[in-house]
Amino acid sequence: MEVEAIKYLAAAAAVTLSGLGAAISEGWIASKAMEAMGRNPSAGKDMFTRLIVAMALVESIAIYGFVTTLIILFL
Repeated sequence: MEVEAIKYLAAAAAVTLSGLGAAISEGWIASKAMEAMGRNPSAGKDMFTRLIVAMALVESIAIYGFVTTLIILFL
């Protein structure tokens, strides 16, 4: 295979796997947070804050994958 083709495949794999991992993780976090809020509604406000922070941290995984893809493509 040519070097360009390998770069495109690596970039596609990086963005796909990081996006897939982030999507699955965000769904799992949201599911568990809603389950915890359902069990203890009085802790919902505190749980919501932690949910937002966890979602932001997980979303950074997708951003890292996108940056990695750009580095692979343009370097």
